[in-house]
Amino acid sequence: MDHKSEYLIELLKRYEANFDITENYKLQDKTYPAYAWFYSLSEKYVLKKEAQLWAMKAYEHVFFIKEEALDLKKLDEINEVITNEAEPVLVRRGENYPEKDHMCSYITFIVITDKDPDEKTIKAIKKYSFDKGYMFNLRGHSEARIAVISMDFGKIYTNRRGKELKDILGDVYLTKSNKLVS
Repeated sequence: MDHKSEYLIELLKRYEANFDITENYKLQDKTYPAYAWFYSLSEKYVLKKEAQLWAMKAYEHVFFIKEEALDLKKLDEINEVITNEAEPVLVRRGENYPEKDHMCSYITFIVITDKDPDEKTIKAIKKYSFDKGYMFNLRGHSEARIAVISMDFGKIYTNRRGKELKDILGDVYLTKSNKLVS
């Protein structure tokens, strides 16, 4: 088994506590090694459930990809999937807007590579942004996070929204590296 596959297995173990995970997930015409899905509902009531003050729903959709290397072309492909497939299908479910009480949906792509990306690709990853509001944000918004981890040296590259992923990705890399050495 290669390092990317071992890393992915270890990473999915961390996600399985809070996410529903599907391996070999198919979205439109592309199959991903794994997909993780999370849903949270928060509500506030007055005295009884029928007197609801507010409710909010939050989602996260995480796609895991294994590549030899990430380049600008593959980054553009990820952007196309986010804008033309993941957001319309998973967030809006084919409708004009997400469901009532939708607050936020995160669309996350974690790319596990053998090699570090080149400098142009690293800059493009860091600058990448996708944030879409619905009905002037009355129906919430969706945003995309991209994280790339290179198995070469364990370097992690993210866009601004994906910085919080660095801790878990780095921790899994260190855990996996220690197991590989011993």
